[in-house]
Amino acid sequence: MADGLGPQPEQDFCVVGTNGFLTVLPEMVAFMRVAELGSFSAAARHLGTTPSAVSRQVARLEQELGVLLIQRTTRQLRLTDAGQAAFARSRELVAAAQDLMQVAQHQSITPRGRMCLSAPKAFARHVLHPPLLRFLAEFPEVNLHLIATDLDVDPVREGVDLMIRVTRHPPEGFAARKLMSVQQVLCATPGYLAISPALHLPADLAAHSCLTLGEDTQDRRWRFRQGDTLAEIEVKGRYAVNHSALRLDAMLAGLGVCPLPDYVARPALQSGAAVQVLPEWIFQGDYGGDAYALYPPSRLVSPTLRALIDHLAASLGTRPATTPPD
Repeated sequence: MADGLGPQPEQDFCVVGTNGFLTVLPEMVAFMRVAELGSFSAAARHLGTTPSAVSRQVARLEQELGVLLIQRTTRQLRLTDAGQAAFARSRELVAAAQDLMQVAQHQSITPRGRMCLSAPKAFARHVLHPPLLRFLAEFPEVNLHLIATDLDVDPVREGVDLMIRVTRHPPEGFAARKLMSVQQVLCATPGYLAISPALHLPADLAAHSCLTLGEDTQDRRWRFRQGDTLAEIEVKGRYAVNHSALRLDAMLAGLGVCPLPDYVARPALQSGAAVQVLPEWIFQGDYGGDAYALYPPSRLVSPTLRALIDHLAASLGTRPATTPPD
């Protein structure tokens, strides 16, 4: 026992049930400080309050427990047998609460645990995969599950913490963090262009072999914009495939002009294996806009999710936000 109140025989004593513990934790702390320091005044100074406020807190705890904890006289305070037992249990519970807070504080600065995210297949392969590998290397206590799919994901049913989606309009009901802009570019090989008609305007595509998605008839109607000028042309070609990596391979095989996400086309353009055609015109395909990180809106964003979003934003070209949007 601490200063001032003297040791008393210990007895079995249950401080309070779980719900009661949550409601009287401040009172338990006040009582514990009085028992440790030997007076209401000393406890009040330690807690930054008044002796009368501490006395009321101890009285509330006694009322909650239904027993007298401290015998008060004009000269001294003395713990009752019940107070002695309550003091021992209070120290245990307050220490456990402090340990819990330390765990929470450690969690708040150390990403760890499992995180599941989904992304379109091509984006996952060409853009997302390298920074995810760096993230895993930086945070060895994190386990990632990447679902590469072009289908819409139900995050609740499939247990997905973070969705990456390329869109011009982020869906409602999610917090959205922009990661990077995505455009489609028209490409062809130098060899194909050397033996094909001149290509200066969108209308010239009518004389070319073009690689389309083949998912519906609108895939053959290509739309372009240059400033305020709009153009639409119906194209034709020998090969249709709804996978960007396969269209890239077909274009590199010389089968014609191909629209590709810029991140898919970039290596071929940089190496000279392909060149961009009609660069002055913006291709307005259905796929494009911005890549967003989408997650349920909550003020309690986990440290791992926050770290992952910040890492992707920094890796893909946008500066990290101080706090994720709510």
